[in-house]
Amino acid sequence: MLGDRHVILAIDSATSSSSTPDLTPSEKHTSGSSNCVTGSLQVAWEHRGQVEALVNCYSKKNKVCTGSGNPAIEGWGSEMEDADQNGEVNTSELIGGIGRELAISCLLRLPRSYYYDVACVNRSFYSLVRYGELYRLRREAQIVEQMIYCSCNVLEWDGFDLCRQRWFSIPSMPPIECFTLADKESLAVGTNILVFGRRVEAHVVLRYSLLTNSWTTGEMMNTPRCLFGSASFGEKAIVAGGIGENGTLSSAELYDSEMQTWTTLPNMNRARQMCSGFFMDGKFYVIGGKAERHNEILSCAEEFDLENGTWRLIPYMARGLNGGSGAPPLVAVVNNELYAADYASKEVRKYDKENNAWITLGSLPGRYTSVHGWGLAFRSCGDMLIVIGGMSVGGSGVIEICSWVPNNGLPDWKIIGTRHSGSFVYNCAVMSC
Repeated sequence: MLGDRHVILAIDSATSSSSTPDLTPSEKHTSGSSNCVTGSLQVAWEHRGQVEALVNCYSKKNKVCTGSGNPAIEGWGSEMEDADQNGEVNTSELIGGIGRELAISCLLRLPRSYYYDVACVNRSFYSLVRYGELYRLRREAQIVEQMIYCSCNVLEWDGFDLCRQRWFSIPSMPPIECFTLADKESLAVGTNILVFGRRVEAHVVLRYSLLTNSWTTGEMMNTPRCLFGSASFGEKAIVAGGIGENGTLSSAELYDSEMQTWTTLPNMNRARQMCSGFFMDGKFYVIGGKAERHNEILSCAEEFDLENGTWRLIPYMARGLNGGSGAPPLVAVVNNELYAADYASKEVRKYDKENNAWITLGSLPGRYTSVHGWGLAFRSCGDMLIVIGGMSVGGSGVIEICSWVPNNGLPDWKIIGTRHSGSFVYNCAVMSC
C-alpha cells in the first residue's frame, strides 16, 4: 500500500465533459474508456485532489462526468455485466504501468462518490466497483466516508454527498402499501439501506443496494418487529426490542449485510418498544422507550457486550430525555461521546459517562417542522452532529441539513445542504463505507 509515499498524477489529455449524468456504459463509453486508460501515473501522492483529477480526466474523455453530483444512476450496462457474469473481480488491467497494488491504493483514497465514474473506465474498474471489492478493501484499510440518505416524500429518497456537497436521488421504493400509509424504520448497514414496514398480515423488508442502485426484498428477521432500537457498525448491525406479533419484545438480533443473515442474540433485561440504539466504546446500547405494560416510560438503558454476549442494565441513563409520548430518543455518538436532541426544549445535550447524567450544551436549529420529535433527524456523521429538518417556504417544502463539530463551545450550527422537497423527514440513514 502507499503508506506515506506520494503519487503525482499525469494524464495524457482530456477533452470536454458532459453536464448531465450518464453512467450507462454504451459502446462509445466502453471503447473510449479503453483508450483513456493509456494515461500515466507516476509515484508520489500529493493529495487526494490529484486522484480526483484522474477520474475527472477519464470521465471527460468518455463523457460520463456526473455534473449533478448524482452517484446513483439506474443501469450498469449489459456489455460490462456480461463480462463478469460470475462475479469474479478482474483487477489485472487497471491503470497501465503502475501495477495492481498501487492502482487500487489510489482508488481506495478516492472519494467514493466518484466510483460510478470509475466503473465506466473499463471492465476491470467496473468489476471492482460492481462486486464490492473496493468497499471491502476500504474497510480493511479503515477508510470510511459518510453519505446521508433521507426520505421526505412517500417512497422517495434523496441523498447528500458530504465530500462533494451535492444532492442526488436514488430509485423510488416499490409502491408497497405499508410503506405509503404506515410508519417504517430504516437502517444503513454496509453498502445497503434496509427499510422495515408492516402489512396487515405480515412484516416486510426492502433492501437498497449501493452496488446495484436498486431495491429488492430483504431478508426477514427471525422475530419480525417494528418500533425497535438499532445501530450499525461496518457491515453489521444490531436491532433490539420493538413490537412483535405477541407484544413488546426483549429479543435482539445481529444482521450481517454481506451474508444477508440474521442471528438471534441473548434477550435484554427489559422488554421495550419506541427505543433507540447506538454504538459507543465498542458496545451496543438501547436507551429509553416504553415497557410492555401500562405504557411505562423507561428511564433505563441497556449495554450489550459483543465479546461476552451479555446485557447490563444502566438505571436512569435515559432520565430527562424525550421519548414515550413522542418520537424515540434522538441520540447520536461522535468520537465515542453520546449526544441527544431534546425536541421539546430544542436543546442539544451531552451524556456525562462518569456521573450518568445529561449536560445541556445549547440550542438546536429551531425552525423545522416536527410533531413531538417525529419529522426531525438527529445523526452523527464522522466527527459532526447533523440535524435534518423540513419547513414550508412559499407553499413548498424545503429540507435543510445543519452540522456542528462538537467542541468545548456552544453549538454553532451551519447549513451544509438545502433542497426543495417535502417539509417532513420520514426516515433518515447515514451510510458509512
